[in-house]
Amino acid sequence: MRQWVLFALLLVAASAHSQSATGVDKRRSGADFMAASTQAMQKDDTLNPGMLWVKDGEALWQKPTGQSQKSCASCHTPSSMKGVASRYPDFDDVLKRPITLSQRINQCRQKHQQTDPLRAESQDLLSLESFVAHQSRGMPVAPPDDKRLDTFRERGQQRYTQRMGQLNLSCAHCHDSNAGGRLGSSQIPQAHPTGYPVYRLEWQSLGSLQRRLRNCMSGVRAEPFAYGAQELVELELHLAVRAKGMLVETPGVRP
Repeated sequence: MRQWVLFALLLVAASAHSQSATGVDKRRSGADFMAASTQAMQKDDTLNPGMLWVKDGEALWQKPTGQSQKSCASCHTPSSMKGVASRYPDFDDVLKRPITLSQRINQCRQKHQQTDPLRAESQDLLSLESFVAHQSRGMPVAPPDDKRLDTFRERGQQRYTQRMGQLNLSCAHCHDSNAGGRLGSSQIPQAHPTGYPVYRLEWQSLGSLQRRLRNCMSGVRAEPFAYGAQELVELELHLAVRAKGMLVETPGVRP
């Protein structure tokens, strides 16, 4: 009997190795875990609520602001933004650390438009980020192959697998070990950040990836990092590596 159990285990291991050797990509977008009606909402731009933010972002893109009275369009065409969001977080040469797309937008506001940065999760910042990210929809996530990011990526990976909060859980416990399972009435996704900023039906609003990460931290009863914290940026870096090659969906819709 013991030999049969050992043989069965060997078969399972061989099968897993074979599936891995075929190079089949088992990663799935969060959209794949949604109900058909929610998937349809994301796919149809006339139904996707996130497109309201994209349209607002397009208007802000053209609007002169700040002491310089420059608009984003004064320096960039929308077509020049294709593929930009798919590379973030990216290394900043001045700060010597990675920054997110929203942080880059605020940098441009301060340096080139000579105006104040937008508040995290504000309507205007989410709209501009959505408009820029929308230009990359359908393009593969392409985190930079920049050695200067290695240390930050490693810290992000460590944080992804690190237990936290009173529930003593890590990101990996839910999104690796139990992906596809259920948490209450919801199916647990693999946590690939392909649709951000996303419109969440739970929020009845659009939100950033950092808002979702902070929600997860609260869910395991941990103290959430502040918006823009280096810890969150590093975690975003790791998530981008996990999603490398998957397609950008912005604006995504999620339950």
